[in-house]
Amino acid sequence: MAGSGKLVILSVDHGLEQGPARSFAKNPDAYDPAYLFELAIESGCSAHAAPLGAIESCVRDFAGEIPLILKATTTAQVDDALRLGCSGISFTLRWSGSVQGNKMYEEIQEAARRAKQLGLVVFIGVHTKGEGLNGKTGEPAVDVVADGAHIACQLGAHIVQVGVPAAVIEQEAAKYIYEAQGIRVKNLVERARHLVQSSFNGRRIILFSGGELKGTPEMFEEAKQLAQGGAFGTMMGRNALQRPRKEAVAFLHGVMEAYTGRGL
Repeated sequence: MAGSGKLVILSVDHGLEQGPARSFAKNPDAYDPAYLFELAIESGCSAHAAPLGAIESCVRDFAGEIPLILKATTTAQVDDALRLGCSGISFTLRWSGSVQGNKMYEEIQEAARRAKQLGLVVFIGVHTKGEGLNGKTGEPAVDVVADGAHIACQLGAHIVQVGVPAAVIEQEAAKYIYEAQGIRVKNLVERARHLVQSSFNGRRIILFSGGELKGTPEMFEEAKQLAQGGAFGTMMGRNALQRPRKEAVAFLHGVMEAYTGRGL
């Protein structure tokens, strides 16, 4: 993907978030962090993102073969990223649709400042969940995801990761503005374009998560539409690691082709 301006990153912290069986039983090879390093390298991913333990267990075996991103579980892991030779560090912003996270914002902002001093690329992954949102319809709502992406940019992210937004506007105040200003979000191309605009109008890189395991044609079509809307790429997890190796490599190549518009 060199020279394309696009990124496809194999991002795996699902064992930490959802437990090992739900994450890896569908493809038992993925229980071994070395397999995930190999998959990222073989498929030509831009980087591999993983938590501390997974990187520590394999970093000597794969040193210099692929850029690494430490998926931090706390904001105190900046020095670990440097020690392990990572190119970047990823923090999680939990956005609930209301400005209640001042302490979390301060912690992420300070950790981002420290990471930049050490020359690390700062990723912020936005998780839109919380009591302030209307469950499954509110969490992926385009206005909520756009708000979270913008906050991540303001906290100092170089690269922002968000879920694929739905054609729903959750917040009443936002509905009025979207309608009054004619902000178009009916299809995925329009929603991707709006997310890019919300991320400093493309001055910050925005990547979309792969989300739940989906069929291959559905994922390729989703990637094409996101790319048409100006998306810079994806941080892919379950949709790669839960496929057998040969299928996963071909799948990742297909995603790369969808974003770059060219064959590999």
